[in-house]
Amino acid sequence: MKRLLMLVGDYVEDYEVMVPFQALMAVGYEVHAVCPDKKAGEFVRTAIHDFEGDQTYSEKPGHNFTLNATFASVKPSDYDGLVVPGGRAPEYLRLNEDVLKIVRHFAEADKPIAAICHGAQILAAADILEGKECSAYPACGPEVTNAGGKFQSIEANEAHVDGKLVTAPAWPAHPAWIARFLEVMGAKISL
Repeated sequence: MKRLLMLVGDYVEDYEVMVPFQALMAVGYEVHAVCPDKKAGEFVRTAIHDFEGDQTYSEKPGHNFTLNATFASVKPSDYDGLVVPGGRAPEYLRLNEDVLKIVRHFAEADKPIAAICHGAQILAAADILEGKECSAYPACGPEVTNAGGKFQSIEANEAHVDGKLVTAPAWPAHPAWIARFLEVMGAKISL
């Protein structure tokens, strides 16, 4: 069984943590969701970002998401892939050097990484985007570019793959983003 690590924090986007967490477990992966300074059994608060015709997304309270692993116990070498949801959590998680070390491990070991929406902020802070094509929520485009990446402006329901990096702009891309990540992980999707 392949193991995946998911980096989350308070005010992670609700859909971007709940949907991939459950979908990846449903197809047989063991997924460990962790947050700095929190233990298994504790929770993070989530926020629901919606697209309602305003100049940017709206934000509403989400659910509590229970962590199933302890951040302090994580050994990145024990995992086959990394998942980085968006929301507001990445804006402060990227300030945690241990988070950045984990992300660098996956990049240096050439393991699959899936990031969506504001998750690109963590990738940029970890300095792993040099020469890589990366999609994200459009407001994160300058960060991708400033980190040496090539921002990919794609439709909200599309995903982009560059080697083992799978990225997407926001939760409407879940079907494509999760499917592309499964392919990069070596799964075969058949209908």
